Amino acid sequence: MLLYQRCFTRGFTGSPLPDRRSRMKGKRQDKDPTQGGKRAVPPAEAEAEETAPGEPQQRGIDVLRTALKTLPASPGVYRMINRRGDVLYVGKARHLKRRVTTYTQPRRLPIRLQRMVSETVRLEVITTASEVEALLLESNLIKRHRPRYNVLLRDDKSFPYIVLTKDGAVPRLAKHRGAHKAAGDYFGPFASAGAVNRTIAALEKAFLLRSCSDAVYLARTRPCLLYQIKRCSAPCVGRISEADYAGLVVHAKAFLKGQAQDVKEELAGAMQAASEALDFEQAARYRDRLRALAHIQAHQDVNLQGIGDADVVAALSESGVTSVQVFFFRADRNYGNRAYFPAHDKALDGGTVLAAFLAQFYDDKPPPPLVLCSHPVPQQALIAEALSRRAGRKVTLAVPQRGTKRSLMQQALTNAREALSRRLAETSSQHRLLTDLAEHLGLEGPLQRIEIYDNSHIQGSNSYGAMAVAGPEGFVKQAYRQFGIRGKAEGDDYAMMAEVFTRRFTRQLKEDPDRDAKTWPDLAIIDGGRGQLRAVERVLEDLGIDDLELLAVAKGPDRDAGRERLFRPGREPLLLEPCDPLLYFIQRLRDEAHRFAIGTHRHGRTKSRLTSILDDVPGIGAKRKKALLLHFGSAQAVSRAGPADLAAVSGISHTVAQKIHDHFHSR
Repeated sequence: MLLYQRCFTRGFTGSPLPDRRSRMKGKRQDKDPTQGGKRAVPPAEAEAEETAPGEPQQRGIDVLRTALKTLPASPGVYRMINRRGDVLYVGKARHLKRRVTTYTQPRRLPIRLQRMVSETVRLEVITTASEVEALLLESNLIKRHRPRYNVLLRDDKSFPYIVLTKDGAVPRLAKHRGAHKAAGDYFGPFASAGAVNRTIAALEKAFLLRSCSDAVYLARTRPCLLYQIKRCSAPCVGRISEADYAGLVVHAKAFLKGQAQDVKEELAGAMQAASEALDFEQAARYRDRLRALAHIQAHQDVNLQGIGDADVVAALSESGVTSVQVFFFRADRNYGNRAYFPAHDKALDGGTVLAAFLAQFYDDKPPPPLVLCSHPVPQQALIAEALSRRAGRKVTLAVPQRGTKRSLMQQALTNAREALSRRLAETSSQHRLLTDLAEHLGLEGPLQRIEIYDNSHIQGSNSYGAMAVAGPEGFVKQAYRQFGIRGKAEGDDYAMMAEVFTRRFTRQLKEDPDRDAKTWPDLAIIDGGRGQLRAVERVLEDLGIDDLELLAVAKGPDRDAGRERLFRPGREPLLLEPCDPLLYFIQRLRDEAHRFAIGTHRHGRTKSRLTSILDDVPGIGAKRKKALLLHFGSAQAVSRAGPADLAAVSGISHTVAQKIHDHFHSR
């Protein structure tokens, strides 16, 4: 958000992108207050019917040449738009006019960009004050629009952090994901939640800091189990003074900031002093804390002295697939690593892919002072300057040549190579299975998108439908969808499946009637038998869809895996051999949809349990609700309280207290 505010104050000019619904209808909007100014180039005759081979490319070139007449000779970002309003490509340039001119010379373009020009009917540009701002804006727009001709970072999930809160005199140690809005000290990122959980458990043993929520902390009247197993100092019931607890917090911060040796020497000195004073019980506590610190350092794999805060990014390409390994080092300690496989054109070299990866990877997270790369990237100085501006301090991009950093890079490359080998093997196996499935079902292959549907409920309550998606590269989790079942369909498996398909394909017909967006499935698999299949057939018939291939997978007798029956419309059921690899593949698809459906149902059930009678009280928001629950202990106690007792709660005025009382007693 800060990026857009900075850019907009520089005075962008132009017209807005249409929203998703208007893009699907092929219409354009005149104004979008969230986009800033943009220059829109008229589509001229680009939307005319295709009449001869080669005309689409020429029309795209004509669109760009028309745009060149008004393009500024300044830095900025340009977007190629197709006839449906989808963004095909986002690029940045130091000189917009010169950069766009290159697209009007098709003979100098690779096949990928020639296809892109053929699909272009409109060009939109945003001018910026510098090339650095253009790079920052480009990465932001790529992540927002996910254009098909850009290098795309597919997995951009947030990373977990450890936070030491600053709310009150008794800070707590906790795991955190998302924006750093709450006051506190954040340490990370960690590569996985497991790494955070293990570190927190060891930190609790080493520094005895509380990890419970504020609600639990304020409600305690005696120490909890963590105190009994020596993982908390029980500040909730005064087993430690505020001054001594503050000392533990100082030690924990120092350790997490890389001053581990100082903390260990201080604890060792305290242990020695306690031993000399014959206070062996206290000395044993210090000993246990020292062991916990050693455990943290010993289980962080590779720890390098002198590297400080750094990310190690290694990229390796083979057969058109690129594996990127990122190792996280903070305060000389390894916080884990994660593998990425950005989507890109097979003709792109590793340096170009790595440059695009870095820009998108750090778009929503602060980069460390040092980023080590496996090989030079195009415009390395520009990317470093952009990351420095985003971080608010200097960020260095470097390619290690010798010493321990080079050895570390070799290890990262080894991990990238192994991950790439596994990915290629999995992709090859997936392609073979998709081809076999198409042949076995008599479909035109290869299958590019399979959607798997399942339902989950408990005796009709908290009913949900779920859709999982699989393709040539495995499960496409960003395409998963969940459906909260409404009304009379709850608890009726046939009606639930019918509702899910009705909602899914009614929207699909509305958003992509021409089937250009590649979001139509080649095959829909239903977890169920002939009944569910017939319910879905009726829905598709009502919607006028007669070319969607369906497969229902019914569990065998006694729900035995390996004896599933496969139902196709108008055909006899199929029964595959129990050891057939294709049956295992179908089971895996079905089980993934089942897993997603159960997870969705559990989340909804938990959410419904957390609803409170206080949610229906007018004028009671989250803060007042929290204050009332902390004061009275439960919602039922709030409902029984008198106006005077309610008014004694912080943030509850006499007027609000009377409203709460009337809400529960005027029925």
